[in-house]
Amino acid sequence: ADPKDALRSQVSAALKEGRVTPTELCQRCLALIKSTKFLNAYITVTEETALKQAEESEERYKRGQPLGILDGIPIAVKDNFSTAGIETTCASNMLKGYISPYNATVVQKLLDQGAVLLGKTNLDEFAMGSGSTDGVFGPVRNPWSYSKQYKEKSVPKSHSEDKESDWVISGGSSGGSAAAVSSFTCFAALGSDTGGSTRNPAAHCGVVGLKPTYGLISRHGLIPLVNSMDVPGILTRCVDDAAVLLGSLAGHDPKDSTTVQDDFKPFELPNLTDVSKLSIGIPKEYHAPGLSSEILALWSKAADLFKNAGAKVVEVSLPHTRYSIVCYHVLCTAEVASNMARFDGLEYGHRSDVKDSTESMYAATRREGFNDVVRGRILSGNYFLLKQNYEKYFVKAQKVRRLIANDFVKVFRSGVDILLTPTTLSDAAPYTEFIQEDNRTRSAQDDILTQAANMAGLPAINVPTALSERGLPVGLQFIGRSFQEKQLLTVAKWFEKQVQFPEIQLEEVKRHDSGVFQHQKSASFS
Repeated sequence: ADPKDALRSQVSAALKEGRVTPTELCQRCLALIKSTKFLNAYITVTEETALKQAEESEERYKRGQPLGILDGIPIAVKDNFSTAGIETTCASNMLKGYISPYNATVVQKLLDQGAVLLGKTNLDEFAMGSGSTDGVFGPVRNPWSYSKQYKEKSVPKSHSEDKESDWVISGGSSGGSAAAVSSFTCFAALGSDTGGSTRNPAAHCGVVGLKPTYGLISRHGLIPLVNSMDVPGILTRCVDDAAVLLGSLAGHDPKDSTTVQDDFKPFELPNLTDVSKLSIGIPKEYHAPGLSSEILALWSKAADLFKNAGAKVVEVSLPHTRYSIVCYHVLCTAEVASNMARFDGLEYGHRSDVKDSTESMYAATRREGFNDVVRGRILSGNYFLLKQNYEKYFVKAQKVRRLIANDFVKVFRSGVDILLTPTTLSDAAPYTEFIQEDNRTRSAQDDILTQAANMAGLPAINVPTALSERGLPVGLQFIGRSFQEKQLLTVAKWFEKQVQFPEIQLEEVKRHDSGVFQHQKSASFS
């Protein structure tokens, strides 16, 4: 069982046939986590717990009673999902040392199916950001910075410059989860997606990132950013694996009143051979300012791929897209201001030593606990929610949000099945370049192609498509109709098969720990 293999077809089969044991698989991933420590993908590695879970899984396989496809499969979870007995920090001083008394529903569902939890992954503080550079544990490095493909293409800088600063960002805010999957340290990871936080890092790290329909997967235990847009996201190395995880996680949860009431039936993705009945929409507004010529060319090529295979490809218009960033800024900060009020130093998390008065303790706690980005969003949000501003900003933004959602409804009613768009404006930026701009400017630019799907609550997926001229991954995004994940994933799987995205060749990792890699056969994803 090569860490590069697909879950259903290969890893699960290898475990069932006894070609590899859950413990061996777990030890292999833990060794890789150690050898790729420089990526900073994990905040907490739960080695003892993971090995114990792997042993229990091994016992079940010996009895011939595995709990399902995910039994014994090593996974990672973004550090804004509550995990019983394991620290949950949200990459913030505010929650350093906080241990949740319960598991998030998605984490519990994975554990109930025998998945092995390797650890908690790094992110932007409280998931506010698009580079995974703003967390208190430091930035996440993109594994592709150390790939043979990138090394061959990048121009060597003068020796006087620090070789260390050559690496590129992983995207965000679920950068740790994307980097973990991309560097083979786990088979799948959970992220969260509020404005593109799963799809953006998936595009930059060359993995599949699925944001399901709002309400399909429970948010219970996901520390909230924007309740009306947050969705747990799924990061895997191929589309089939994303479908496996979705099948395990989706469905009603009595602890989350926004989840769908109907039962969800897990599905296996068919191999699509005929796309002639499909109608693919190309939204012209996604030809956004700042879109690199490389990605534009790739987008056109992908549209031609569908056209040449017999699908109907039509240009469509989503006229209110251009207001979505401003609208998102108002709604996001307003909900952030409300959600962050719970961190007051009284019940859990950091508490300041200032003891002059309760008010001064509150203020000092929040000043010490939150970084500038979080504090800035709290201030903006409270401004928009002031009595004299509420109608002018918050209510108006809600109305614009409705118009944005209606644009999608109209397009899908017109007969379009799936929308095809870029996921990001360009490939991953070098870290030194990325931090020149502030978080708000960067997030506004980086969310432009992804967050309309969150506003409308629609399912969307990033599929790694090609390598840029710099040897870095570029992805394209498919947006589907509400609750039509099966159709969306089926089309994404067909596209994935057509493009044959190359596998990462991690030279640096081999150097860091050749022993782990010497048995690796160069398998494709499935």
